[in-house]
Amino acid sequence: QVQLVESGGGLVQAGGSLRLSCATSGLTFRDYAMAWFRQASGKEREFVATISWGGSRRSYADSAKGRFTISRDNAKNTVYLQMNSLKPEDTAVYYCAADRLDGLGSRQSYEYDYWGQGTQVTVSS
Repeated sequence: QVQLVESGGGLVQAGGSLRLSCATSGLTFRDYAMAWFRQASGKEREFVATISWGGSRRSYADSAKGRFTISRDNAKNTVYLQMNSLKPEDTAVYYCAADRLDGLGSRQSYEYDYWGQGTQVTVSS
């Protein structure tokens, strides 16, 4: 059974930082491109960042560039999202996702095979 479990969310003041983690099990982690998406209340789920299976390629949404960093540890089957300089508009439920793909993950949520349950990030002004 494949599981993706996010952690690290919480309440933080604007300008602060959080590091999200997504621990996976039940899949061959190195075979998957990984991504982070987020969904704010009343809005559609949107792409945040993706990383290739080996970690050498990364892509970010414009809203995340320069502030967020996606990384992975294939020995720990875990993907991370370091979020700095957080803004109130970053408030959302953050989801990790896995796509069995030899390359960089898609920006389209429907391309992904597996999803976590999400972790809430709230940024206060």
